[in-house]
Amino acid sequence: MATTTIRVSSRTQQTLRQLASQAGISMQDLVDQAIELYRRKQLLEAANAAYAALRSQPMAIQEMQQELVEWDSTLADGLL
Repeated sequence: MATTTIRVSSRTQQTLRQLASQAGISMQDLVDQAIELYRRKQLLEAANAAYAALRSQPMAIQEMQQELVEWDSTLADGLL
């Protein structure tokens, strides 16, 4: 796997070192895991915001529900 160097504050490096030690993993693995968790959090927040916007539009909700009904009918098409 290719790597690169990033600058972090001494405080962040110390925290990384402590957390990695506690978890029994490398600092690189800890950063990788933290970034993935943050990416997932951002994705869920964006999805929640999109659904909140959708909920504010009753006609859009109806259209989405109709589309879900149409997609659900494909589950009984006999194809595996």
